[in-house]
Amino acid sequence: MNVASEIFKAYDIRGIHGEQLGPDAAELIGRAFVRVIAGLQGKPASALRLGLGRDMRLSAPEMAARYRDGMVAEGADVVDAGQVGTEMLYFLVGSRGLDGGLMCTASHNPKAYTGVKLVKQGSIALSGDEGIDDIRRLVQEGLGEPAGQPGSVEEVEIYEEFQAAALEAIDPAKVKPLKVVVDGGNGMAGPMAGPILRGLGLDLVETYFTPDGNFPDHEPNPLLEENRRFIMDKVVAEGADLGIAWDGDADRCFFIDDTGRFVDGDFLTAILAEHLLAKKPGSHILYDARASRAVPDTVTAAGGTPHINRVGHAYFKTRMRDEGAIFGGEVSGHYYFHDFYNADSGTLPALLILEKLSVEGLKLSELLQRYRDTYFISGEINSEVADGPAKMAELEEHYGSLPGATVTHVDGVSVDFDDWHFNVRPSNTEPLLRLTLESLVSEADMEARRDEVLGRIRS
Repeated sequence: MNVASEIFKAYDIRGIHGEQLGPDAAELIGRAFVRVIAGLQGKPASALRLGLGRDMRLSAPEMAARYRDGMVAEGADVVDAGQVGTEMLYFLVGSRGLDGGLMCTASHNPKAYTGVKLVKQGSIALSGDEGIDDIRRLVQEGLGEPAGQPGSVEEVEIYEEFQAAALEAIDPAKVKPLKVVVDGGNGMAGPMAGPILRGLGLDLVETYFTPDGNFPDHEPNPLLEENRRFIMDKVVAEGADLGIAWDGDADRCFFIDDTGRFVDGDFLTAILAEHLLAKKPGSHILYDARASRAVPDTVTAAGGTPHINRVGHAYFKTRMRDEGAIFGGEVSGHYYFHDFYNADSGTLPALLILEKLSVEGLKLSELLQRYRDTYFISGEINSEVADGPAKMAELEEHYGSLPGATVTHVDGVSVDFDDWHFNVRPSNTEPLLRLTLESLVSEADMEARRDEVLGRIRS
């Protein structure tokens, strides 16, 4: 059958249900996934054990069943956890030593979308470079008939096991009865993180904590201003200590401080790194190429070793393992933990921030003040560009030739000066360049430099 190439992304497979990605394609992807994992593991398909999970999307039950049919048809044994958060699928694969796993989810995308996130042994993500493009090729070229005997299916219940393991990240006795507004976005956060938070004796204000693939209030993407406006206002109205919002499959969480202000991912990475380094001094920490200097500065001051890294969970998880890093953070809200199979979690950051605030006896806004007074960040700004590589080369040639410039290519092009720096990188899926810029002088200096660089990008 004809399956559209554009659904095969850099880190996952995603498209509009029925139009770009439907049940028949799901079964083929399930079959191709088994063949790719068999190749990576150097095992016959009949020796593979693969995890399966699905989110609350309306299409998820049917789509997951067809992925499962495909995996079983190829001979793999499937361990099916049912409706779970994405990190619970990572936990299933990691804790049971499975050969890989498939999560039926479209993450933070609007209602019409469906998709899959795929991992190999150790919950290391497949990417376009390793695995996903091979699946595309197999599906498009034709798989023929399955060769051997079909595999089996084991249905498992992992909520209690996951929740107990997540709680081990903190000392629950240290958490004070903070008032916390939580917004699950009608995704998987409610059933996944809700029972843990309720057990901590918090004053919880629960909103949109019931999974509902219709997303009756707002799309499950707190990175967009219109989706987080509700919880920002709610924190202020309730006089809460903080707010926590999750994306649809709940592997990312986002924070609102006590003044109703959104907490930038790089500042949160710095706070989490400092807290974890107090528990494990001298450790290695990863941060992404877009991040504020707040992260390496904080890590170094806390006695850790910072490592800059390429954006994307496949790259983070692999590097975490290679460096033995205890933690990695991305500006986009993905936070990775050594003690959680190097996987990203939306539960552990929530628990760690609650512990940090309780131990420090500070408000979240007070904890952030030193960063907001020192590091002036633009956030990520997208520009449509006809020829991305040529524009990046032009920027490198201009800014790289200025006095004091240091140019690096960890991800796209980064140009660093003593008191400001920027990174520009291409989108993996669209004709866009993404700019992040920071000044260590002032908000006005950041804005002036941002506008100048954007002017060159858009000229």
